[in-house]
Amino acid sequence: MAVRARLLVLVLVGVVAGCGSGGSSRPGSGLVDIGVGLRGPDGLKATVYARGLRLASSFAFDAQGRLWVATSGSESHGTDGVYLVAHRGARPVKVISNVRGPLGLLWLDTTLYVASLGRVEAFRGLEGTRFAERRLVLRGPPGSGENNNIVLAPSGRILMGVSASCDHCEPPTRFSGAIVSFRPDGSRLETYATRIRAPFGLAFVPGTARLLVTMNQRDDLGAKTPGDWLAVVRPGQDWGFPGCYGQRGSACAGVAKPLAVLDPHAAAGGVAVVTGRLGPTVGRAAIVAEWQRSKVLRVALPSGAVAPFLTGLHNPLPVAVTRSGSVLVGDWGTGVVYEISRK
Repeated sequence: MAVRARLLVLVLVGVVAGCGSGGSSRPGSGLVDIGVGLRGPDGLKATVYARGLRLASSFAFDAQGRLWVATSGSESHGTDGVYLVAHRGARPVKVISNVRGPLGLLWLDTTLYVASLGRVEAFRGLEGTRFAERRLVLRGPPGSGENNNIVLAPSGRILMGVSASCDHCEPPTRFSGAIVSFRPDGSRLETYATRIRAPFGLAFVPGTARLLVTMNQRDDLGAKTPGDWLAVVRPGQDWGFPGCYGQRGSACAGVAKPLAVLDPHAAAGGVAVVTGRLGPTVGRAAIVAEWQRSKVLRVALPSGAVAPFLTGLHNPLPVAVTRSGSVLVGDWGTGVVYEISRK
């Protein structure tokens, strides 16, 4: 996402109703020093996984468990790219250049998919730090805003969040302000869910077909501005943008409720699902980055109860769970990737 300015537009920026709880107004409430300048729940520790990844926007792991990081500027894209971090502490190596606004990464077998401004591309044939093939998989979608995160669905199709083309306009096409679905070869583009201002973070609850989505809300409503949302999104749903933003009344009749209401103007970013070790004592939790609020929240599943998870960041955006169960959080503003694990 192109951050606040673009997040607003990207709708990632800074970019009430429903179930769940609102984000804490006390960002450090219940948190302790866990290392490297961060505060988090007692019993956790924070360390630096990598540095030098300023404007980090998305994570993906390849079959070897290596971390790939996309970087995306907010208003200029001359330094955007995709980097490989071969292991903890390794120097990031830029593997892909000439890409504008990459906000989504997905490894599928030996192919890396990159979602960026107006396109999705597939990279194959990795040899060292170069790909032998670069192919346009999907152009557009037409009439839409930013292409955001991408994720593989249990069906084998790829899902992608697509921002609306403006803050509170009626979407010009069904693909604008939607989650779209397509085959790995780019064919059979369809809508999975529609009329969502900015669906950014996408993550399936492991072992299920429950899709968690972070949604950035409208920014033109003044005192009526609702919090951003974390929602469980099902195929075929219409979330009512721009008329419905969680208020009561006919505009929201029949519209699903979010799982949790986050902070207003939060620019809710990446989402990942953790269990036991980093989540609640029982069950699972979603870890959600709030780019504009400089913190990360933990949302209990399935209750939707919201609690602070990390503070001390500048602009957290991508999050991911490693094979060992720790959480990686990328700080867009500083270029540091933090690892959060049990002591």
